[in-house]
Amino acid sequence: MIKLYENGVYLLNGTEIVEDNGEAQAALQGKLGKAPNKEEAKQGTMAYNILKAHNTSGNMDKLKIKFDKLTSHDITFVGIIQTARASGLEKFPIPYVLTNCHNSLCAVGGTINEDDHMFGLTCAKKYGGVYVPPHQAVIHQFAREMLAGGGKMILGSDSHTRYGALGTMAMGEGGPELVKQLLSQTYDINMPGVVGVYLTGEPVKGVGPQDVALAIIGAVFANGYVNNKVMEFVGPGVEKLSADFRIGVDVMTTETTCLSSIWKTDAKIKEFYEIHGRVDEYKELSPADVTYYDGMVYVDLSTIKPMIAMPFHPSNTYTIEEVNANLEDVLHDCEQKALVSLDGQVDFKLTDKIRNGKLYVEQGIIAGCAGGGFENICDAADILNGASIGHDAFTLSVYPASMPVYMELVKNGAAAKLMEAGAVMKTAFCGPCFGAGDTPANNAFSIRHSTRNFPNREGSKLQNGQISSVALMDARSIAATAANKGYLTPATDIDVNFSKPKYFFDKTIYENRVFDSKGVADPSVEIQFGPNIKDWPAMVALTDNLMIKVVSEIHDPVTTTDELIPSGETSSYRSNPIGLAEFALSRKDPAYVGRAKEVHAAEVARENGQCMGEVLPELKEMMHTVKATFTDVNKTNTGVGSTIYAVKPGDGSAREQAASCQKVLGGWANIAKEYATKRYRSNLINWGMLPFIYPEEELPFANGDYIFIPGIAEAVRNKATTFKAYVVNKGMKEFELQMGELTDDEREIILKGCLINFNRV
Repeated sequence: MIKLYENGVYLLNGTEIVEDNGEAQAALQGKLGKAPNKEEAKQGTMAYNILKAHNTSGNMDKLKIKFDKLTSHDITFVGIIQTARASGLEKFPIPYVLTNCHNSLCAVGGTINEDDHMFGLTCAKKYGGVYVPPHQAVIHQFAREMLAGGGKMILGSDSHTRYGALGTMAMGEGGPELVKQLLSQTYDINMPGVVGVYLTGEPVKGVGPQDVALAIIGAVFANGYVNNKVMEFVGPGVEKLSADFRIGVDVMTTETTCLSSIWKTDAKIKEFYEIHGRVDEYKELSPADVTYYDGMVYVDLSTIKPMIAMPFHPSNTYTIEEVNANLEDVLHDCEQKALVSLDGQVDFKLTDKIRNGKLYVEQGIIAGCAGGGFENICDAADILNGASIGHDAFTLSVYPASMPVYMELVKNGAAAKLMEAGAVMKTAFCGPCFGAGDTPANNAFSIRHSTRNFPNREGSKLQNGQISSVALMDARSIAATAANKGYLTPATDIDVNFSKPKYFFDKTIYENRVFDSKGVADPSVEIQFGPNIKDWPAMVALTDNLMIKVVSEIHDPVTTTDELIPSGETSSYRSNPIGLAEFALSRKDPAYVGRAKEVHAAEVARENGQCMGEVLPELKEMMHTVKATFTDVNKTNTGVGSTIYAVKPGDGSAREQAASCQKVLGGWANIAKEYATKRYRSNLINWGMLPFIYPEEELPFANGDYIFIPGIAEAVRNKATTFKAYVVNKGMKEFELQMGELTDDEREIILKGCLINFNRV
């Protein structure tokens, strides 16, 4: 059972929930002998106290956070360091770990992936960082093993930066937020709400962390219950879960759209640190005796069943039992939902997977920061011990999350059990999670213990008529399905004795392969560049007025960052801003790049003092119409650019390129009904783009329309929250755009055109 409380709650002594309704004060008076102070009780959360310890503003309503450590992978660290270098970077001021777990195959685009790796190694030497070579560890596993610490805060340029189970408040953000930390600036946010997640009971045999995580995601995603809030895990059920189990639930909190997470800690977490030789990093964390939460998710672990998130979102959840009992209805419903997700670009079918009344899948994957943990793989090995995955289309690949985990699986025999059954053991790699590894056949269906199942995350290409799809499941039920030769099977249906071998961590491989500067920079090191590594193009400051053309209009309920800039093979081009921009919206609106380029050519002409109308003839009429009302408008004070409209953009990945690709193509703004995540809105701001909001259902503009916004720079400077705008056509149709709160620095970043300009020395 999962219950969402309609109001805030008081948690007493970590075990008793009192909802903040009309009867709460009397009940609390009787229990405590006095009425509690809500504001004081809010300070009893673990989240509040960790944020307070890292806040430099002196004001807990307006936080200015400095993190303890940073981490990035090889899709993001090149752009981050290039941005910081352009702003005067001389040394990494805090520990910064550069892992290589995304573009580690070095199989796309010639030398460019390994060129990025050598860039990272030489930058770690020059600026005093840590470099983890390819195949050694996925970013988050290395952070768990070697970086996390009780009460600490870590910022990562990957959305699944979550180490709350270990007592570390971690956040995934776009690269510019890491740049700010590298330049000794701060992460500026309002004090977030904190929602308790109260765990009680104990999981039944065969239920794993992904099952619990998917059940929670299914309950809270659509209603935004924890959106941009901190999830704080408490209750007696926590102590029933191993460290690995907690980690497996915790990493998936990203899919709820929460800001971060934190768990109460205990002897099992202390043991985790002891196993990894870092017991001094353990810190006991728990809420105060009287703690107030802005909401509460109540989870009875004993009621959770094996789950499956059907395509194409982690929140599209069912129990496996429910799917098998209503197979045709569930699969048909998924096909109908796919008409929205895929825009009808391909003929997507799942009902053809029914064989003799059962669901047959062609592939199983256990991988990455969610699935590749020691306990997940050991349990999967026990289920498959002595079994066979069969001789048909079904395949199974297993990716341990780090080389130390892999070595222990070899030593204790779990790897042999899996390989004997027909599984393939592979090295630490995030590819199956973001579309760069194990792409199934066209129309095939894959079940994966990974973090996401968005369209194209399995590697298919809609623009080429290729489609496969992914459902998310726990490693145990994937193994049960494998033992049943590809027919969907919950792990609770398997008679198995889980051996639960003890984990022994051996860091020798890290000592032999990982470069650790120990924080000592060597300015004499020359950075090694490859031909694909390009500097950011020059970006101009915000002009007095703006003329923007709507070049894409997206009405999906949610638009993911994968749809704004695809993952997979495009990731190889992320060190080349202009080259990567060619892929922007390519799987959602293939005409976008061409339209944006047409408008951008006119802006380039303006910046060079040339006639915009000669480059883009339609602009002559638009400017003529505007000048009839605003006579002082000219090419000196009025910039020209593009914008997209999306209902709710930015779900999913933290990748800054979702915004920066629009920027280098001439984007000046986004217009949205709301933004899916704080991190996507921050990415827009850090690239000098205006995060406009238009909350109404019916739009006053359409794709292809021009919008004129007079006095935009002055309005931003004066902290305006509403902006008068005009749809320019045969006349001027006035409407109003809104914008949420901006910090002083954010306004200045927008005014100067981007974070690079803001910091340029």
